[in-house]
Amino acid sequence: MGINVGKNYGVWKEVGGSFNQFPNQGELVKESRDKYNFSFSDAELLQITTPDLYIVYGDILFKQRQMYFRPTNDVPDMVKLRFTLSGNGTIYNEVNKQHYIFNCNQQNIIYMPELDGTGEYDTGSNYRFFEVHFAKEKFLQLAENSNTSLQVLADHLDAGHYAQMAEQNLPISWPMQNCIKDIINCTYTGGLKLLFIESKCTELLVLQAGAFERAVTKNQNLPLQSAHDKDFIYYARDYLIQHIHQPPSIAQLAKICGTNEFKLKQGFKGLFDKSIFGYLSDYKLNYAKQLLLEGTPIKAIAFQLGYSSVQHFSNAFSKKFAVSPGKVKI
Repeated sequence: MGINVGKNYGVWKEVGGSFNQFPNQGELVKESRDKYNFSFSDAELLQITTPDLYIVYGDILFKQRQMYFRPTNDVPDMVKLRFTLSGNGTIYNEVNKQHYIFNCNQQNIIYMPELDGTGEYDTGSNYRFFEVHFAKEKFLQLAENSNTSLQVLADHLDAGHYAQMAEQNLPISWPMQNCIKDIINCTYTGGLKLLFIESKCTELLVLQAGAFERAVTKNQNLPLQSAHDKDFIYYARDYLIQHIHQPPSIAQLAKICGTNEFKLKQGFKGLFDKSIFGYLSDYKLNYAKQLLLEGTPIKAIAFQLGYSSVQHFSNAFSKKFAVSPGKVKI
């Protein structure tokens, strides 16, 4: 999911009229924070535009599971850095016959010049996302002489081909989350705000490019040889995150994924460089830190993430971040 700048489809048909309006001459940055209530969704949006960027942070509660996205021809040609912060969804684009999966705590870079299709989203929890849309020429300029992964993507873009940085999304790292938080909470004004926003968006691009380059290098040395082998490991990871409150045992997870425990554990270590529950523990604690920064009470977080007690949660958090949960500042 995500809003494509200027696109008036589905839930965004009635609210997207000004998304493609970049700053007027003499204006450096435009910013708006708005709430929308419709029969099919409630949404809160932060939108920031500069001459080369469109940024949107959204918090949406869908009231119906399926949405239709209408095509439009009046949008700038842009490349999307996409971060799914919470919730899950999928989009099927009829134009290029491609499914796009948006799961919690995942990121990718997408070039989708036109969308005409359907989306499906969870209706039981809020869908939160953050996107940075680079003007295509600006993106190609930044990608020039960068790493291999970014240059390969740039070649597809330059040829006008629909493309993603990779078929499989990657986790949102803690530095990426900090970047996103800095952009959302930016208090600078004028030229300093423009400089700050542009530098943070470029930093996000660098972090993504580095993460995908490391993933490519790691995958070249994996014991998993087939795409099917990798798919069931990613499925196992997604299943763990979706059942973070009551995660299955390794034996149960292997059965769910249709493999054996040894292959599951080896594959997980190869793809993510962590054990299954080491990865889950890190994810839970990073998510806990995000919740603390949003003002969620410590007791509620410990219960929500399945810790046996507040003390157990506090000990694990302090060990990872060298600070107690109570000292994390909003």
